[in-house]
Amino acid sequence: MRFAPLAILTACSLLPTAFAGTYSISDTYIGSSFLSGFVHEAIADPTHGRVNYVDQATAVAQNLTYAHGNTFIIRADHTTTLSASGPGRNSVRIRSQKTYTTHVAVFDIVHMPQGCSTWPAAWETDGSNWPNGGEVDIVSVNDQSPNLMSLHTSANCNMPASRTMTGTATVNNCDVNTDGNSGCGVQAPTTNSYGPSFNSNGGGFYAMERTNSFIKVWFWPRNAGNVPSDLKSGAASVNTANWGTPTANFPNTSCDIASHFDANNIIINLTLCGDWAGQASVFNGAGCAGSCVDFVNNNPSSFTNAYWQFNAVRVYQ
Repeated sequence: MRFAPLAILTACSLLPTAFAGTYSISDTYIGSSFLSGFVHEAIADPTHGRVNYVDQATAVAQNLTYAHGNTFIIRADHTTTLSASGPGRNSVRIRSQKTYTTHVAVFDIVHMPQGCSTWPAAWETDGSNWPNGGEVDIVSVNDQSPNLMSLHTSANCNMPASRTMTGTATVNNCDVNTDGNSGCGVQAPTTNSYGPSFNSNGGGFYAMERTNSFIKVWFWPRNAGNVPSDLKSGAASVNTANWGTPTANFPNTSCDIASHFDANNIIINLTLCGDWAGQASVFNGAGCAGSCVDFVNNNPSSFTNAYWQFNAVRVYQ
């Protein structure tokens, strides 16, 4: 019996660490492991972009997907002039083989697609149960800084107006049936969080932590002095309690995260134009002239910089 208090004390002493946000590495995607860990989805673009998503064999053959050492690239075709009556520009959409619930996903990104009409996204969702299974947009905007992080859900998921985060809330209702599926968004505070500014700075790190109590997203420019050492080094474990104030914070105050989010896949894609980026107000608002679809059809060389370059994607559970 005299050992019981010690056992209880030991167990209790472990609880703060567990709740503080300590996670162990689960999956590491680097270089060619993206090809085995992700599926190329040759599907019609759900956002109705001027793209033709191709399978892995086609992507590899056309150099739209390739691994070079520890670097992984996915991109859009940048050599073909399109017929107005034909399919869209060849591009890539990949989905992780595995699904995740409570976890941390870290994206070490060197370059993201940029240029008129580009709409790159790194996100998580359950495509077979959307929107009931939830959606977390970690990187998603149309060649305009700063980045916008958002949740998209079924009804009865709202965010409080006041939250501890460095970003600025744009919409607080996450229900896709309101505001044209804008979701509940948070805009990052710095321009180097997205697009040309992000790329010229050598990229950076995005991290998303999902629990039943909250979903948080952080961003650090590559050269920032406050990049957490465990995250930057790809350590075997990370402690999010040491990562500071998140860029975006989505608490469960008025949103039961457990019931609004199921097991999600990681998705990385590049669409062009589409339901959002193809709107004249968005396309022309980004300083692009004419019609988005016409631009995609007739200007292949404009997509030279329309590519993702990843050092790694790491998942901790």
